[in-house]
Amino acid sequence: MGQGGPDESDAERKMRFLFGLRSRGVTEARVLTAMERVDRGLFVRGHFADRAYDDMPLPIACGQTISQPSVVGLMTQALNVQPRDTVLEIGTGSGYQAAILSHLARRIYTVDRHRRLVREAQGVFQALGLVNITAFTADGSHGLPDQAPFDRIIVTAAAEDPPGPLLAQLKVGGIMVLPVGQSDTVQSLIKVTRGQSGYDYEELRPVRFVPLIEGLGAE
Repeated sequence: MGQGGPDESDAERKMRFLFGLRSRGVTEARVLTAMERVDRGLFVRGHFADRAYDDMPLPIACGQTISQPSVVGLMTQALNVQPRDTVLEIGTGSGYQAAILSHLARRIYTVDRHRRLVREAQGVFQALGLVNITAFTADGSHGLPDQAPFDRIIVTAAAEDPPGPLLAQLKVGGIMVLPVGQSDTVQSLIKVTRGQSGYDYEELRPVRFVPLIEGLGAE
């Protein structure tokens, strides 16, 4: 939705938002429908609220970011979520990505190392009636072994390599999408598909994400 003029209607803003997603490669109809149903403005607070509909990452609490909508769309599209899937998200952040996934999958488990982010995201999920999302405060680098295996795993923070515990928690035939890179300036979005005899890796595009950090946050 971009910053429109003061007279721009919600319908016009939504139309421009969806056009922007399509122009950046988000073409899957189910993904576009889910992104149309989830108002990004509900997940952006404070000084940046008026930029909620721009295609750009924005700061949120705890030194984290909400990803730009086109990257959210491309990651969701690459994940190829099916209606009966159980999805694990590492890095709840604002909750925006999980909310979109909730319209595509049967159940979403999302974890973040920052209690404050999980608490605030849970409030939005509850307000929106998204009852198929379960959010935890946990060290995401270890995944959620008690709930594994998962049909799909999405990671919204960058590690040097796909974490071994997450690969192990992916079902055979499952897909994981995550940014990989040694610094915040050189990262690639990777799609990992688990086969009967190993893992296939596909490099999708350059991206920039906050780093995946072990342990729990201070707040």
